[in-house]
Amino acid sequence: MLTASRVLSLSKASSEVALPGPPTGLRIGRIEVPTPVVLAPMAGVTNAAYRQLCREQGAGLYVCEMITSRGVVARDRKTLQMLQFDPGERVRSVQLYGVHPMIMAQATEILITEHGVGHVDLNFGCPVPKVTRKGGGAALPYKRDRLKMILDATVAAASPYGVPVTIKTRIGIDDDHQTYLDAGRIAEQAGIAAIALHGRTAQQAYSGVADWTAIAALKAHVSIPVLGNGDIWEASDALAMVAETGADGVVVGRGCLGRPWLFRDLADAFAGRATRTLPDLGEVAAMIRRHAELLVGLSDERYGCTELRKHMAWYLKGFPVGSEIRRGLGLISSLADLDAQLARLDPSAPYPVSELGSPRGRQGAPKDKVSLPEHWLEDTSGADLDLADAELGVSGG
Repeated sequence: MLTASRVLSLSKASSEVALPGPPTGLRIGRIEVPTPVVLAPMAGVTNAAYRQLCREQGAGLYVCEMITSRGVVARDRKTLQMLQFDPGERVRSVQLYGVHPMIMAQATEILITEHGVGHVDLNFGCPVPKVTRKGGGAALPYKRDRLKMILDATVAAASPYGVPVTIKTRIGIDDDHQTYLDAGRIAEQAGIAAIALHGRTAQQAYSGVADWTAIAALKAHVSIPVLGNGDIWEASDALAMVAETGADGVVVGRGCLGRPWLFRDLADAFAGRATRTLPDLGEVAAMIRRHAELLVGLSDERYGCTELRKHMAWYLKGFPVGSEIRRGLGLISSLADLDAQLARLDPSAPYPVSELGSPRGRQGAPKDKVSLPEHWLEDTSGADLDLADAELGVSGG
């Protein structure tokens, strides 16, 4: 039978050699992060089980999937269920979404006082049309006054407890409506502890190539820590981004889908050791089994196995696994089902090196035009706008 112990001995294809000196740590307010790596919150992915799985591989800061400020304040059942943390999470980190300053402040205080949250990250990067067309997500930073009001209120709510607030944003709505430099200035003035920049516009969504030069420009523009996000598929990409941009750390999203061991490579890389983890299919199967156990621990066996299904294509990407086995793994509803399907895999199949350095997860094509509220681009204030429709009540993205 497959056991989780195999996970602890994942293969490394290269020996450990000295590298030039990247940053060896990151400070966000009072939080010391040993490795300057942050797991990007991803809806339906970065629950407590996946965060623990990644944390077991390497040091960093691991952020809960996005929750909404209105959901927190209203004590929405689904939102509160998402606020699960395992005992090993030294810092409870949550990404919060909202557009109303006072609701954001209330939600922040509830997260800190009732749920022990020690880091709040604000989402101003979502490019999804259902969000931007109502003035939320990546559309909101265009309204500079509204952004300032939200940041001021949230920082004021968190400051008495010593909890740092960070933000994540994009370059802007499109190439003609860039907002990131103003967002950085406003964030720094509001007392934001760090800013993460995804080097794409909302129009690009997840397509094309991330613009790392924007990350460098933001780093030169502000004195608070800047974290770079976009196109980090391997540990070497993280080092390259830091070297090219001067960023204080990196945020890793799609690159770790089906590859939680990437955080081991990242920890080694920032410690000055060049390693590349290349697990064979047996080791990947053991990782899948470990993931299943953690998911089951969040609720029950059926829930855990159902949640695991979405990860199968990522874990098995590039491996010689037949369609019948893939289909079976996509239908599991119990650990017994999972074990039976995993037993059909060839454990000696080597890691498909052709997949290294290639995009993972959603990509798609750039939008012809970003969906925005009517007259949104006519001015950059927004202080008095009624954005109630953009206040998502249900968390999870």
